[in-house]
Amino acid sequence: MKRFICIMFILALAIPAVFAGGNRDKGDGPSGTITIYTSMYEDVIKSVDGALKKEFPNCTIEFVYGGTGQIQAKVAAEQASGKLGCDILLVAEPSYSFELKEKGILHRYISAETDNLAFDYDKEGYWYPVRISNMVLAYNPARNSKDSIPNSFSDFANNASVRGEVSMSNPLTSGTIMASLCALKDKYGYGYFDALGRQDVKIESGAAALAKLETGEYKVVMVLEESVLKKRQEESSRLEVIYPTDGTIIIPSTIMTIADKKSAHNNTRSAEIITDWFLGPKGQNAIVAGWMHSVRKDFDKIPYNSISTGDIQANSMPLNWENCFRQKDEIQRRFESSVTNKR
Repeated sequence: MKRFICIMFILALAIPAVFAGGNRDKGDGPSGTITIYTSMYEDVIKSVDGALKKEFPNCTIEFVYGGTGQIQAKVAAEQASGKLGCDILLVAEPSYSFELKEKGILHRYISAETDNLAFDYDKEGYWYPVRISNMVLAYNPARNSKDSIPNSFSDFANNASVRGEVSMSNPLTSGTIMASLCALKDKYGYGYFDALGRQDVKIESGAAALAKLETGEYKVVMVLEESVLKKRQEESSRLEVIYPTDGTIIIPSTIMTIADKKSAHNNTRSAEIITDWFLGPKGQNAIVAGWMHSVRKDFDKIPYNSISTGDIQANSMPLNWENCFRQKDEIQRRFESSVTNKR
């Protein structure tokens, strides 16, 4: 009888531990499996993946890469089944986080790192900024002098001397360009889109645009700062960043945890720990090594060949993320009407 009571007592202690974390192992580190959908560069993912595996050897962390449009389409399709194929989302910009929060598929978690964040986050704990991308202009000083080409987003769309020799990405597939168009629409109105159409702006990926900037086919392109910095460091490219005089567009990419019942592995506790790692110094080291800026107040490191985050913030274009979420469909329709359909 005593042996039976002892066994039952042990089981009573063990069962809550099993169900409390779903996949937790001994200690405070994450365990089980975590799947992350992300739009980060694949080589950055490899670096981050290596750092995570070293930090958390008891957790199997899987990255699934896709562009913003691909990830959103994948999540939308999975929502129909009531369960997503991921546990964490690392996406391009906050407006998508607004959407997913409103749909009730996110897990609420108040991170211990909130006091260290230099950028806005969801005060209820549904999403946090994890990396800072900046929409800028770029040119090739071997082919054009800086003072002979647009140095502002306004001139990019209106300076006739570069008509047909400018390029940007597609807001239907790129979250960062979509966010940038929201900021430009708020500043200049929908007439900005009409100006882009008259300017005969080419629509293609940042990588393709930079390649044509190298050859001289383009004079200036609207592109993410990190794409230029990456090319400079890895290929010794001479392409240079122009921080637009009418304001760099700062785009905080966000991290979100999927609610237990809708997530792939029912492992939110491990996702919380990984979130804190991303927001902490170790995770931010990996972010900055990937040519993006840190989200922390106390982080002095900057990406290769960049300027300080503070200097970028001092001359940045306002961006209303609520507007970006609510007006997304309208912005995309107006862009297609003014730019894409004119080809």
